[in-house]
Amino acid sequence: MPADQQLETVVDAFSLSPADRELLPTAEDVDFYQEHGWFLTRKLLTDAEVDELVEASERFYAGHRDRTLPTRPPRLAYWTPEKGDVHRHNDYIFYEDATIRRILSKPVIAATAALIARTDQIRLWNSTLIYKPSGTADERNIVPWHFDRHYWQTCTSDNMLTAFIPFHDCDEEMGTISMVDGSHTWKETGAKDSTTRHFADRDRLELEDMLQENAAFNGTEVRKVPVVIPKGHISFHHCRTYHGSGLNTSGRPRRAISLHLQDRDNAWRPFPLADGSNVVYNNDVLVRTDADGHPDYTDPQFCPVLWEGRL
Repeated sequence: MPADQQLETVVDAFSLSPADRELLPTAEDVDFYQEHGWFLTRKLLTDAEVDELVEASERFYAGHRDRTLPTRPPRLAYWTPEKGDVHRHNDYIFYEDATIRRILSKPVIAATAALIARTDQIRLWNSTLIYKPSGTADERNIVPWHFDRHYWQTCTSDNMLTAFIPFHDCDEEMGTISMVDGSHTWKETGAKDSTTRHFADRDRLELEDMLQENAAFNGTEVRKVPVVIPKGHISFHHCRTYHGSGLNTSGRPRRAISLHLQDRDNAWRPFPLADGSNVVYNNDVLVRTDADGHPDYTDPQFCPVLWEGRL
């Protein structure tokens, strides 16, 4: 394809309609995100698009795949039917399901991320399909307090963020996501190897203690804010914002996707552990390598550009 046609394709892919531009965060919204570490959007997805996400997720749970991962990463979260009616997590849903990929590539979503993160490029980092069953007191259905940056230690950026996208109205009864307001600005008491382990592999009370210790270290209190999310709206949070969710007592399953995003400046870095080994994130075994043989976090297969340009 000639260069001028390639440029035209890129411009078309990252263009917004006048209606979409009305949905973008205002300057006050950007300031809110920067101060609080989270932000609730306007209605970015139509009811029809959200209903498509539900249908696509049901086909996925029944076995449909448009493509599958070429290899299984070391810490892959991947529910399969034999595991039963439990809290389900399926990583790389953006890669494996074409319908979900099409809807979540809607430019207004990544453009919103670019504005609040104050960057001119947003790339995919990872994506997880989530299903939280209702009517059970199983503590595995509780997401303990954590922040995502702990698991992304191979990244150079502290400006990454996550879009939490429920497939319905999502309130406290459904176990909606809750934020620890302003916690993205805290300094940590000290990094440990254990913080690189996923919350599912750690004790919930230990993580609660870590949250309280970090608040005390910063001379502040923990202020937890449940985010009530209407259908079609999206909750964004900073990669250093503590967040979690409680049990779903609504009588209906809570369905959602966590869409993890990286800014232009993010790249791979080595992160050594006490035993001399390096942290390996799941993307590291999937993406292409750069000229130095290191994981390339701009790989278009797994980390495609979702937004480019200033707004």
